Amino acid sequence: MKETIASIYALDLYISHLEKKEYLQLRHSIGLPCYKQMPLLAWEVFIEDFDKKVVAAQKSMELQQVLSFAKKYKWKNDLEHAFSQIDYEALIITDKNQNIIWVNNGFTEMTGYTKKFALNKTPRFLQGENTSIEAKKRIRKKITQNQPFQDVIVNHRKDKIPYKCEVTIIPLYHKKTTHFMAFEKEII
Repeated sequence: MKETIASIYALDLYISHLEKKEYLQLRHSIGLPCYKQMPLLAWEVFIEDFDKKVVAAQKSMELQQVLSFAKKYKWKNDLEHAFSQIDYEALIITDKNQNIIWVNNGFTEMTGYTKKFALNKTPRFLQGENTSIEAKKRIRKKITQNQPFQDVIVNHRKDKIPYKCEVTIIPLYHKKTTHFMAFEKEII
């Protein structure tokens, strides 16, 4: 099997260096497809499209994880709609006391903190000297109102560097609010 794969790669390499005339002569004898040279630009488009597909696949997996929590806790929210409408990098789910029960990989990329470190802490550990008292009060008040909202706060990465974060917080409910989900995106 390894020899067959190696032979195919060697043939591909050989064929890729042929002139069009040589290729056309060879393709009839070994049954190769029509010759089409792909410009370099096509690879750039492919890579850009590939990156978009990777991000879409990651977000789909995150949605499936959140839907598994929704099933477990019997949340009534339309989470698929929320995911389709809200642009985010980091995703955090907390219990009703705001203790973190789950974060996505984007959280680690944005903050530098591991998932393991974040679990069972409140998101307040992201706040620091550049976090305004007014923003903290505003967000606390909005959370107690049990309504979805969006706000901006300055958080701090693990290396203490501040960043401006747009948060969209949605109360997750069954008969009453049991959890909160925060969609977070760094803004400039």
